[in-house]
Amino acid sequence: MKESVKKLVERKGPLAENEVKDLMKAYGIRTTNYKLVNKLEDLENLGLKFPVALKVCSSKILHKTDVGGVKLGIKDMSDLKKTFKEFKKKFPKENLLVDQMEEKGVEIIIGLVQDPTFGLSIMCGIGGIFTELYKDVTFRIIPIDKYDSVQMIEEIKGKKLLEGFRNMKANKELVIDLLLKVSKIGQELIEHIDQMDLNPVFVYENDICVVDAKLILK
Repeated sequence: MKESVKKLVERKGPLAENEVKDLMKAYGIRTTNYKLVNKLEDLENLGLKFPVALKVCSSKILHKTDVGGVKLGIKDMSDLKKTFKEFKKKFPKENLLVDQMEEKGVEIIIGLVQDPTFGLSIMCGIGGIFTELYKDVTFRIIPIDKYDSVQMIEEIKGKKLLEGFRNMKANKELVIDLLLKVSKIGQELIEHIDQMDLNPVFVYENDICVVDAKLILK
């Protein structure tokens, strides 16, 4: 286990979004480009392309949108600074995350969840707003192999979204690869993870990106 991962999982309870994304990167999983900021000067030399999103970034705030802690589609530095000042009034003690926005792809959700009977399990389904609406998800006990991950996708009712439905370009092989990487995370950190939620994950023709990520440690 990498030293950076070891330090993160020594904690208990929820991690902040940047910490979860750091963990993803340690396992070779692509996430958005982002920068953690705390004061206005941190916005200089940002190194990100607009448009960006600004989010409150705290282990104490899991559901950022519920508290007005997310603004999407910020087009330039002037708008970013204005939004930063508004967020700092609302969340004076918290860090903020500037997140480079990704082009929308086919949205999926992948997660890890502690099942009271079977233990740590991996979940996959169609993501975004449709997750709660259709409950179109499938589960396996970890660890999984390539056959399991292929079968998981086959069981999703919305699998056509990953098979060129209405000319949508989404690479199913990249989803299989991501499922295997998440299974590896679960296997290696099985003593530490209570639940993990990658939603949405954008799937493209030649790429895949974790856009938002939550992780709660035991």
